[in-house]
Amino acid sequence: MELLAIFLQTVVSEGTGLAALGAGVAAVGAGIGVGRIGGSALESIARQPESLGDIRANMIVAAALVEGVALFAIIICLLVVLK
Repeated sequence: MELLAIFLQTVVSEGTGLAALGAGVAAVGAGIGVGRIGGSALESIARQPESLGDIRANMIVAAALVEGVALFAIIICLLVVLK
């Protein structure tokens, strides 16, 4: 817990470090989200192999939406850094 406090103090004191932290959180969150989407899709396909096409299409759409939100978050963070 102390390490987290030291890290946050360093990030906030640098000024633009908070935006970089936000970009990192967005990237990690997107990775976790896409991983969960893929895992759930594989589990669903294993249960009902006949619905492979529908599950795959829905998985791709959901992953694209997650990646789009992460891209917007990273762009906003970069705009703050480059301000």
